[in-house]
Order: sequence, then C-alpha cells, then structure tokens
Amino acid sequence: MTSAVTVAPTNPRQRRFAELFLILLALIIASAGYIASELGYLGSASNSWLPFIGVCAAIFIAAHLAVRRLAPYADPLLLPLAAFLNLVGLVLIHRLDLSDIARAQRSGRAVPRADALAQLTWTAIGIVAFIAILYFLRDHRILQKFTYTALAAGVALLALPLLPFIGTSINGARLWLRIGPLSFQPAELSKICLIIFFAGYLVVKRDALATARSRVAGIDLPRGRDLGPLFIAWAASMAVLVFQRDLGTALLFFGVFIMLLYVATERRSWLVLGGILFVLGATLSYLAFNHVQERFAVWLHPFNDPTGSAYQIVQSLFGLASGGVLGTGLGLGNPQFVPFAKTDFIMSTAGEELGLTGVIVLLMVYAVIAQRGFRIAVAARDAFGTLLAGGLSIVLVLQVFIVVGGVTRLIPLTGLTTPFMSYGGSSLVANWIIIALLIRISDGARRPAPPPRPARDEAMTQVVQL
Repeated sequence: MTSAVTVAPTNPRQRRFAELFLILLALIIASAGYIASELGYLGSASNSWLPFIGVCAAIFIAAHLAVRRLAPYADPLLLPLAAFLNLVGLVLIHRLDLSDIARAQRSGRAVPRADALAQLTWTAIGIVAFIAILYFLRDHRILQKFTYTALAAGVALLALPLLPFIGTSINGARLWLRIGPLSFQPAELSKICLIIFFAGYLVVKRDALATARSRVAGIDLPRGRDLGPLFIAWAASMAVLVFQRDLGTALLFFGVFIMLLYVATERRSWLVLGGILFVLGATLSYLAFNHVQERFAVWLHPFNDPTGSAYQIVQSLFGLASGGVLGTGLGLGNPQFVPFAKTDFIMSTAGEELGLTGVIVLLMVYAVIAQRGFRIAVAARDAFGTLLAGGLSIVLVLQVFIVVGGVTRLIPLTGLTTPFMSYGGSSLVANWIIIALLIRISDGARRPAPPPRPARDEAMTQVVQL
C-alpha cells in the first residue's frame, strides 16, 4: 500500500538539538532514579552512579551523533524515547541487584554479579548494532531484494534452539542457544527477518490477496491458492508452540502477519479469518498440551494454587496492589519477591515502586514510539517501506500488550520480555535494530526530494544555447 502523504522537512539542526535535549533529560531522570533506589534500599547513595551514568551518556550521545551524521532528517523522538525506556530498565535492574546482593550477604553466599552492569554492556552492543545499521544500510529498499533470504534466515534462527548440544531449555521453553557461558535467544532476531519477508512478500502479492473471488457467510475471500500464506503462517506459529513450547512467540508472529495482511490489502476479511484461525489454534493447543492448560488454569484461578504454579502471578498482583497509584518509591518496595522480576516481570517491579502513575508514563512512552512508527509508515515513499515500518511498529505494540496483559492477568502469561526494559541481551539488541530501521525509513521519508532532472531535449537546448 503506497501513500502520497509526505512530511514537510524542517531544519535538521533544530530536530537534532531537540533530540539531544531529550536524551540529556532522560539521563537526568535516570541519575535521580539510580540515586533514589540506593537511598531507599540502603539509606545512603554510593558514587557508583557517576561512572554508570557517564557510560550511559557516552553510549547514547554516540548514537545521537550517528543519527545526526547518517540520518539527519529522521524522526527526532525515536532515539530519546527508546533511550529513556532503556535507562529506566537499567535503574530497575540495579534496584533488584541491591536486593540480590543483600540476600547473598545475609545468607553468607558469594555476592552475585551485577546484572545491571551486564545489561549496560548489552546496551552498548545494541547501540553498536544501531550505528552499524545506519552506516551500512543507506536505503531501506535494499532489504526488499533479500525477501526470501530473510525468510530462510528467520526460519533457521527459529530452528537453531532445537539442535542438540547448543539448544537449551529454560523454564520449559526451548528458545535459547548456549555456547560456553554465553546464551542467546535467536527468536528475537528471527522476528526482524520474518517482518522483512512479510513486507517484501506482501508488496508483490497484495493485489492478489486483496481481490475477492468468493463470498462465504458475508466474508469476501480471495482465491484458494492465495490463502496459502495465511495457513503457512498459522502452521509455523503452531510449530513454534509445539516444538519450543513458546506461546508468546507463536502469538506474536501470527499477530504481526495478520495485521500486515490487513495493512497491505485493507480488507477486514483477513482479520476475521485470522481471528478464526487463532481461536482454532488456541483450542487445539489447550486440548493437546498440558503446559497450555496450566497457563490457562493459572490465568483463570491464580489463587487456587498461590504457592505453586501460580506463585509468580500472585506475587505480581500483590506487588501491583501495594504500589497503588503513586508507588512505594524506588528501593522501598519488595519486588524481589516476584520470580524473574528482572525479565518477565519487570513491569511488576515498575508498578510496585513507581505505582500506576509510573506504569502509565511508561505505557505512554511505548504508545508514542508506536505512533511515530505508524506515522513513518504512512509517510514512507514506497510500499515496502510502509509495510516494513508498519510491521516493526506492530511487533513492538503486540509485545508490550502481551507482556503487560500477562503481568496484570488480562491474558495468560506467555514469557515474552518487555522491550528495552527487561534484562536480556538478545531482546535489547533486536529492539535497537528495530529502532535503527525505523530511523532509516523515517530519514528517507523526510529527506527533501532531489530537484527534477531536465528532460533530454531541454538539456540539449541548454547546451546549444551555451
């Protein structure tokens, strides 16, 4: 779907100044949060915040300079908003590190490593990947040439954890690669590859998919052979659920494909068909797999087994309740009682110590990132850019919805990470790559069009006149 909407370029210097100001504001807020967490939990603040924030400042200012040099016309809000979420996640992980250190000291065990330092290292790696994308990918349309290569890479990345020796299971889901002390979740990069494939495929096939050939129960349907991609995406999602026991990733992939089908064709029938297949897949999964039945039982009746399989969600609900509207304050709550508080339940930590107000602020930041992403999709000058930016924005929206919905018991828990905030290197690097791609598409949409070249006859006339 192409769009004639363009965004009038403004002064790039003013945009970059606004971007730098917002990054500095995010660093100031993170500094205050870092100090407040130590004051609240320890009663005093160390000087460790100075090198910590200094490294963060160096990382994000380097990203700002890269955008200024390589994508001067890009949207000025994406980088500072993502940096803000990343910094908030670092502060919350540091807060939980304080609890881990105190618990180890009380029990006489060795002091564990600081996960905030590891997350800061992954942040630096993510920014390096961010800058590399902007440097080497000067035109997002090049990615369309690798449509089927991206499909092969995405499928291969999904299948890697199933291999013996390097694939490993964590919490019942086989999603990780472990090589020595390092672990990585390839599904995070797989989602980017598959979005590139979806965008490239739908650009070519959108006319066929938008053409109604029959009408069943009031729903316009395309040709039978054109329904193939929908069923392939559904079967692939079910395969992820069966072999890797990962409900969240399966839901994410299928949801992104259905939404991109709707964006490409503007036909509501795809949403209806997708909804029917989703209900069918959920029913079959519930009947066939014990772990899916357990997730639904915990979701529906968490207090029937508060100390067993429902312990996580029960502790999360207690934490959110104790946080109230304004929160207990950084360092003054007990988010460490929630298992996996640094990963799956980082929003529970935010809800307890920052309150409903803090959670709303974080959700509004995610909403603004999504809004800017969709605006970039509308302003893109090519159909591939529209679908790629739309798909990248949709995957962020769906992931936040699935995570926050699970933590608040709106939907069953799925095990996905909160973008930019949860502890985990693979997720963080993948999300910074998504921001880099959105910035590249935005720069292409906002960049002034080159002046039209004179026609051949007109040019020859000018030469003769000279």
